[in-house]
Amino acid sequence: MKKFSKNNVIYTFEHGLTEQYRMASGETVIVETNDCFHQQITSDTQLLMEIDMDIVNPATGPIYVEGAEAGDVLKIDILDISVPNQSVAAAVPNEGGLPEEATAPIVSIIPIEDGFAHYLGKKIPVRPMIGVIGVAPAKADGSWGTHTPWKHGGNMDSKVITNNTTLYFQVNQEGAQLALGDCHAAMADGELCFTGLEIASEVTLRVTVLKQPRQHLAWPVLESDTGISVIASGDTLEAAMTAAASTAVAYIEKALDVKWEEAYVLASQVMDLHISQVVNPMKTIRAEIPREILSMSDILSHP
Repeated sequence: MKKFSKNNVIYTFEHGLTEQYRMASGETVIVETNDCFHQQITSDTQLLMEIDMDIVNPATGPIYVEGAEAGDVLKIDILDISVPNQSVAAAVPNEGGLPEEATAPIVSIIPIEDGFAHYLGKKIPVRPMIGVIGVAPAKADGSWGTHTPWKHGGNMDSKVITNNTTLYFQVNQEGAQLALGDCHAAMADGELCFTGLEIASEVTLRVTVLKQPRQHLAWPVLESDTGISVIASGDTLEAAMTAAASTAVAYIEKALDVKWEEAYVLASQVMDLHISQVVNPMKTIRAEIPREILSMSDILSHP
């Protein structure tokens, strides 16, 4: 199995990215990732303000997926996210979801053992997830730093991007140019204080090109055992909610061949809106439709 080194990284998702790695459609690979601080934090006594912020939030890649062309959809099965024996968490003055109350910096090296992170005498269940994952954006969408989420993916920080789930991205350029990083051993919805349990990881992925499906994906979509989540971002939580919900309701309308108003009513009964993160330059909301209502094949087969 191919393993792609964490030594080749990007800090910007943009159209025209040049490959560092190459894989075939349907191939399974291991992608090494750096932690979001690029392994610069090694002690509880360090301050985030002292590290090199220019190398924060690296994403390994780009990975050229053979056969991927604009108009295709990239299907990414997340098979395994490895977890080391320690993680890093931090709070930064004037950052996070409570910036006016965050006045003192803190860095914590948090040990991980037997499936739990140990912090403040409490055991936090490990549930590894990928914070940054995406493809080259459409040319019209411009350039996006790896710290920011948008239609191409990026720093979505959604805890549902975890083992045994599948992500779908619209392909915008030849090869798709996949990149990922910023893994966490655990993170709550919202990522309130600016970090999760930050880790370097080895991520095992199976990546498949779906050729020219009938549906164009306006935003990344995640498929899990429980349902389909449209993951959208905006300048505010309200803008992100509108983008996620509007997209999801349109999928219901088309897949079930019903009136928009009927899809709207159904969504109000079954579709959950979750806050993924409130701390990045764009905020992220996901709209989750139960699996018994809609499948990914339903979405992709209806224009």
